[in-house]
Amino acid sequence: MSSIQFSVKGSEVMRVLVLYDTVSESKMTKQVAESITETLKENGIDVDSFYVKDIDAAKVKEYGCLIAGAPTMAFRATVGIMDFLNALGESEFAGIKAATFDTQIKAAITGNAAKGIEKKLEKLGFTIFKEPLVVYVERKDKNLWQFKAGQVEKTKAWAQELAKKLSE
Repeated sequence: MSSIQFSVKGSEVMRVLVLYDTVSESKMTKQVAESITETLKENGIDVDSFYVKDIDAAKVKEYGCLIAGAPTMAFRATVGIMDFLNALGESEFAGIKAATFDTQIKAAITGNAAKGIEKKLEKLGFTIFKEPLVVYVERKDKNLWQFKAGQVEKTKAWAQELAKKLSE
């Protein structure tokens, strides 16, 4: 299957894969992935979204762009997303665009999953074409989380910019 499709107008339309890991009961990172996916679709982008455990690593090659994200846990990306990326194989992704996102608490020292994912994607040959999205969350009660004020709008604006870059 080709990573490029042709639209009715004859211009190339890139297929995009949004890949994410999520760990909390609130599924905050999943919600970010869904918001990115929805915004890209609204902008005419051909996009699929998968939880990291629901897709085979071989499928990544079918896409012209990978948007990968995970929550920041213990100062880094989750084991689930990093294991998936480690299973991809070296340097098979030259020319494929990529961008990253994460969810994290806002504190003086938190780490950054998006930066770790970005470094791994660069090692694999992906071309990073957009700065990472960091979405801040806060504890609502014991096991539930919510987005800090303005983060949903920030996510949609980032995805809008992403759609614009993908359409250039």
